[in-house]
Amino acid sequence: MAMFDNLINVLTDPRVLFFVSIVLFLASIQFASVWTRPPIAMGIGALLVLFGIYASFHYQVADTLSKPDNIPIVIIIAVLGYLYWLAMRQAVQNDERLARGEPPREAAEKNRKVLVWPDLVYTELIAMVVATVILVAWSVLLRAPLEEPANAARTPNPSKAPWYFLGLQEILVYFDPWWAGVGLPGTIMMGLIAIPYVDRNPKGNGYFTLRERKAAITVFCFGFFILWLLLAFIGTFLRGPGWNFFGLFKDWDVNYVAELNNVNLSEIVWVKLLGTREPSFWLTREIWGFLAVGFYMGVLPVIIAATVGKKLFRELGAIRFGVVVNLGLLMAALPIKMILRWFLNLKYVIYWPEILLNV
Repeated sequence: MAMFDNLINVLTDPRVLFFVSIVLFLASIQFASVWTRPPIAMGIGALLVLFGIYASFHYQVADTLSKPDNIPIVIIIAVLGYLYWLAMRQAVQNDERLARGEPPREAAEKNRKVLVWPDLVYTELIAMVVATVILVAWSVLLRAPLEEPANAARTPNPSKAPWYFLGLQEILVYFDPWWAGVGLPGTIMMGLIAIPYVDRNPKGNGYFTLRERKAAITVFCFGFFILWLLLAFIGTFLRGPGWNFFGLFKDWDVNYVAELNNVNLSEIVWVKLLGTREPSFWLTREIWGFLAVGFYMGVLPVIIAATVGKKLFRELGAIRFGVVVNLGLLMAALPIKMILRWFLNLKYVIYWPEILLNV
């Protein structure tokens, strides 16, 4: 099994896993009508369960799973996997009904009434009791992940945030703290608030569908599964001592030191490409970064509106289209920055320490 373990270690290298996950995600959207069939979905689920059992016999995976604060991320992965299948299955079934000229299943059942008392209240009561029992059992069986008081002379290695902040902690590797901790999360919240105002397409309201809203569903699920859940998984299972990458079945070596030669865009252009020293004046030094960001956020939306986004531009208008595209480009900036960091050692596109503005 050593060959299989080595293969898993290669595939779970985050620089490989990221691209594999994107391919699998896009395949799940494109071939939703195939893999959502119950026999195939049950087969995939069984294989994943068997792999999870096999992985739990490896020391490093077992040690990670033994930590009480890692239990939630495992539960979330399992539950979200089921909910993703359920939503896609219902969407495929509705698309098939719409193709036959029939209304969605939700529309056919809209006249079915459920009484608040006793049906809804009983259901909520049972759910509350079950949730309470689970939480009490959890608190009794699993110790709270509390550690000794903070000691600057004895810091954990690796030092990790709680599971719900691991995605954010991973983003901190690729962006300046002000942007990773404040700017990007704030933009995400504003983008979520803006969705009802910029997306007025009535299709998909009140019923599951994939064919009618494939682009919107793909973008949203990409941000949720790839740019949040996957980053949390990487932070939990693949980030080891020194915040280095380790394969899933690879033991964490506290003495391992990865070679890091992070450079800024200004250094790449002035020193490596032009063979000269970096100018001392900040505007001259970072002109290439300002041009790159200006093109990405200012010119690229215009190009998109005139080419692949021409239909969307007509439907939304200039203002709403600009909001949607710029939010999409900001979301895409994370995987782009990750790839540039992995393969070009690029740290910052704009490095402006004079006012602590780094992009």
